[in-house]
Amino acid sequence: MGGKCPHRNVKKRRYSHKTARRTKFELKGDDMVYAQLNKPDEEKTPLPVDEDLPGMGQYYCLHCDRYFSNVTVRDEHFKTKRHKKRVKQMMGPAPHTQLDADLAAGMGMPDNGPKLMSM
Repeated sequence: MGGKCPHRNVKKRRYSHKTARRTKFELKGDDMVYAQLNKPDEEKTPLPVDEDLPGMGQYYCLHCDRYFSNVTVRDEHFKTKRHKKRVKQMMGPAPHTQLDADLAAGMGMPDNGPKLMSM
């Protein structure tokens, strides 16, 4: 009678499963999406066909960084509150970048003041 507690392995398996799911649906950062939206039209390229993505990668929402299986699902997504909120956020001021975060933390280029003339 004794031995290992049966629920220990279940917890480990559940944790790894959650992390695998999170990394599968990892989204681009807000600053990357904002830069992609503000590109001129001649720099934008058509979507390549990718068999690993839903809908062969042809039905994509750039604002939300999501792929959809067909046109109707994508059009339904365009009507949702989450998409409308995201569009409004991307039309506003530029989101913070990593450079802004580094400067706020004091990790940017040092400001040594005005250079003095050496004689």
